[in-house]
Amino acid sequence: MKYLTFALAKGRLAKQAMALMEQIGITCEEMKDKDTRKLIFVNEELKLKFFLAKAGDVPTYVEYGAADIGIVGKDTILEEGRNLYEVLDLGFGKCRMCVCGPESARELLNSHAMLRVASKYPNMAKDYFHNVKQQTVEIVKLNGSVELAPIVGLSEVIVDIVETGSTLKENGLTVLEEICPLSARVVVNQVSMKLEQERIHTLITKLSDLITD
Repeated sequence: MKYLTFALAKGRLAKQAMALMEQIGITCEEMKDKDTRKLIFVNEELKLKFFLAKAGDVPTYVEYGAADIGIVGKDTILEEGRNLYEVLDLGFGKCRMCVCGPESARELLNSHAMLRVASKYPNMAKDYFHNVKQQTVEIVKLNGSVELAPIVGLSEVIVDIVETGSTLKENGLTVLEEICPLSARVVVNQVSMKLEQERIHTLITKLSDLITD
């Protein structure tokens, strides 16, 4: 039997995903060692492999078949636009993708004025403004704290993930429009879905039953 390989987005998402898997009998003790330098973790008994990757790389590993299954945020799936199957919403890591800015920018959004938008998610921002709102905008990609952009005059608004909104409030910004809800999702490689249909289907069913209980 070949190994089934999982790519997990590093950090909180991976921890929550593994906690969920333990409830359906999938464990990987090696991953609990905080000092380990290992990159690949194996459960020999269940013929499973796990590795941690940067969130943005998870869909790539899955599309190319380096991982059969990935667990990553919906924001990353939408931003990366890879060819894969999204099969399950795990229901944790909930937040929203929003257009944010100072209250004064609301008028610019409503009047479809030419805007500059800063975001770590240029593809999602472009899709929303061009295809949903049909509004002409200039998109600036940033990697760090995007909240800074409207404060220092780099952009009128930002497109970013909002959990509680406290960072926005502290910096005099607010949610102006909501683009979509986000949470952790399970994605599957298209070839693996056919070749390992039974094993993957069993896993997804168990996880699904656990979430809906």
